[in-house]
Amino acid sequence: MQKDAQTWRWLVVIAMLAVVSLAGSNVLAQASDAKPQMMAKDADPDWEVVTVKPNNTGDKKDLMNIEGRHVVITNETVEAMLVAGVNVQKSQLADLPDWAKTQHWDADGTPNIEGHPDFQQFQGLIRKLLEERFGLKLHKEQREMPVFVLTAARGGPKLTENLSNPKGLPIRNVRVGNGQRADTFANTSMSDLASMLLFSVDRPIVDRTGLKGRYDFKLQWSMDDANATAPDAPPGIFTAIQEQIGLKLEPVKAMADVLVVDKVERPGAN
Repeated sequence: MQKDAQTWRWLVVIAMLAVVSLAGSNVLAQASDAKPQMMAKDADPDWEVVTVKPNNTGDKKDLMNIEGRHVVITNETVEAMLVAGVNVQKSQLADLPDWAKTQHWDADGTPNIEGHPDFQQFQGLIRKLLEERFGLKLHKEQREMPVFVLTAARGGPKLTENLSNPKGLPIRNVRVGNGQRADTFANTSMSDLASMLLFSVDRPIVDRTGLKGRYDFKLQWSMDDANATAPDAPPGIFTAIQEQIGLKLEPVKAMADVLVVDKVERPGAN
């Protein structure tokens, strides 16, 4: 399935963050061989200091980078930051004003806790940036919309149950290259998987597998359907999910979460 440039950009960003946070390898700063000192897993960082300003360059190039504690977001819209910070599709955002979809912003700051944030902590920082500097307030509703339903395929799931840490965080180790992805999941629930796959498809995903445990499994797929036809290339994501882990994604209309924006405003002076 073809994805637009912005969705693929966030997919690669999240892939890189997942490798950094969950595999301990700093792919965003490969010039340094030193592994980052991670924040404590139970830490909930806020911003020690952060500046926000409009980006009026008209440049299509954007950047998100994390170096140690330093977080830089360049040329991003409120919509893009919200999509990344809350794990939703654009179709799951309601009442977002036009300027929040088109005006671009730069943010540069340092969290108030030592160490390199993991993916969940990075998302928390984005949400706090939107709440504290853009005055974002929203509420959640259920609305009917086109979604993918995640269910068991014929023959049943091909998953290994993980009984080691039922209250622990899911682990996802991501490798991206040559238009292909290889993901290794550990201690991952089906609701976790639905959330993690969100940026790889163009609809929200609703878990209807009925599976309540946490599981270990691997997925390898081509990120562009055109590449999936190349010799020795892995299949596209829909075929990979069915063949490799015994699940399937089916397009239907169903109730899904929608985030309704009650308030958002351009930030004031730093």
